[in-house]
Amino acid sequence: MSDIIFDLIEKEYQRQLNGIELIASENFVSQDVLRAMGSCLPINMLKDTRRQDITVCEVVDEVEQLAIDRLKELFGAAFANVQPHSGAQANAAVFLACLQPGDAILGFDLSHGGHLSHGSPVNYSGKVYTPYFYGVEEETGLIDMDKVAEKARAHQPKLIICGASAYARDWDYARFRAIADEVGALLLADIAHPAGLIATGLLNDPMQHCHIITSTTHKTLRGPRGGIIMMGQNFDNPWGRVTSKGSPIKMSAILNSGVFPGMQGGPLEHVIASKAVAFAEALQPSFKEYGKKVIENAAVMAQAFMDMGYKVISGGTSNHLMLIDLRSKNINGKLAEEALGKADITVNKNMVPFDTASPMVTSGIRVGTAAITSRGLGKNECLQIVEWMDSVVRHHDDETYLSNLKQDVKQMMAAFPLPGRATVEA
Repeated sequence: MSDIIFDLIEKEYQRQLNGIELIASENFVSQDVLRAMGSCLPINMLKDTRRQDITVCEVVDEVEQLAIDRLKELFGAAFANVQPHSGAQANAAVFLACLQPGDAILGFDLSHGGHLSHGSPVNYSGKVYTPYFYGVEEETGLIDMDKVAEKARAHQPKLIICGASAYARDWDYARFRAIADEVGALLLADIAHPAGLIATGLLNDPMQHCHIITSTTHKTLRGPRGGIIMMGQNFDNPWGRVTSKGSPIKMSAILNSGVFPGMQGGPLEHVIASKAVAFAEALQPSFKEYGKKVIENAAVMAQAFMDMGYKVISGGTSNHLMLIDLRSKNINGKLAEEALGKADITVNKNMVPFDTASPMVTSGIRVGTAAITSRGLGKNECLQIVEWMDSVVRHHDDETYLSNLKQDVKQMMAAFPLPGRATVEA
């Protein structure tokens, strides 16, 4: 059967193939990850975490258990749930399992690099719960942990969240845990962005400090789009909830119930299978080498931007991304995103700390190196990309220049094929 949808898929493939993907939340996956995601598994209805009686689940049960086992091995976790459809739903499941409506939460301010699902007023997390926020210092772009402690003492949150979508530095999980213990809060680490770098020991590990860890699987972990929940140890719930026999209910059971039936229905078996493949790939020694190159490429780009007079928030990066304030270059984030897109260089506009522009315009852009590193680009290519990006900023209103640069981008990327491609029979 012929369908226009396959023409659109091919159009998107060509966009990915010919362009430079610098959105920090994007990555390219292997052929095996794509094969598992495009398999026959979506027709199955997996038994839920309460093991209700659904037939023909033997094989998909094995698939899920394999994904759980590999994820626990990868992160050294005692508990894992691989069913969340996304990182935001993983966070929602944790909130539902651990909080009551109106409870206070303390998260990283969205306008400073946090995430919508950490208490933003436009998100369920800011509507159902009472959000408070910590941020970065204007001069340094870094989190002041003493001020986090002050916020926690002032607001007495039931849950503290550490994690971000646009923070270029590592996290002091041990200090966050000390603060959480002081005020009697649970500590949640959302490691959606740096998960692959944490799994390989390249960044600080939250597992021994945080009560609960959530993540996506499609960023630096280089898997399919989806979410996960983990714990370093399976402890008794702190609210005294007991079973019908009077024994304490473990947090694993409470979190599982937060996912199903609390937050979602049937899981996506094909995505869980694809997660299992990605976890196996991340357990290989080559994945750590990949992570090192991701960090190296990001550091090279951040320094090159600073050498050209750009303000990089926090003065550089320790992970896979950087946040660039464009106000000194007389261009806003929206215009920069659009101009770069015309040259097939894909970034996203992003608010910077203490931004003076609206969220729809922004004063900055966010740049990440996970995807280009998956394609094999190295330091020399990263330096070239920064030069091109600077030229786009300077010629952002010159359509002819941008069109010509697009051809240079295509020529360079032709030497770096995509690592995987889904094959769909029309």
